[in-house]
Amino acid sequence: MIDHIGIKTPQFEAMVSFYAQAFAPLGHANFIRLPMAITQGVKVGGFGNERPLFWIEEAAVKPEPIHIAFSANSRKHVDAFFKAAVKAGAQSNGDPGLRPQYHADYYGAFVIDPDGNNVEAVCHIPNDKSPQA
Repeated sequence: MIDHIGIKTPQFEAMVSFYAQAFAPLGHANFIRLPMAITQGVKVGGFGNERPLFWIEEAAVKPEPIHIAFSANSRKHVDAFFKAAVKAGAQSNGDPGLRPQYHADYYGAFVIDPDGNNVEAVCHIPNDKSPQA
């Protein structure tokens, strides 16, 4: 349903660095920066593999925090995302684990990014069918 999403931040470089580290375990660390000549002098870039799906845009004022959930291919990837995000400076907002109140196979982890956004990695694959890598 969603093709891409973007956030705005007054600390562009710090957020790019944070997400590069947090996305590495999910396989989404590729980053493209748009030329400032086409962005009216605003820093803009996006993460994704084949094309950018998660955009970060420089802003003068920090907007209200939002919740963003990223798909993970396995529970191990959720665990690795959580560990990488915390190491990159995020605050834990929910250790990796099952959340059966949402769905029987809902395995997620939550962190607060440097701008206060609630960022999640989630896997909906049952543990015995989840890829090992």
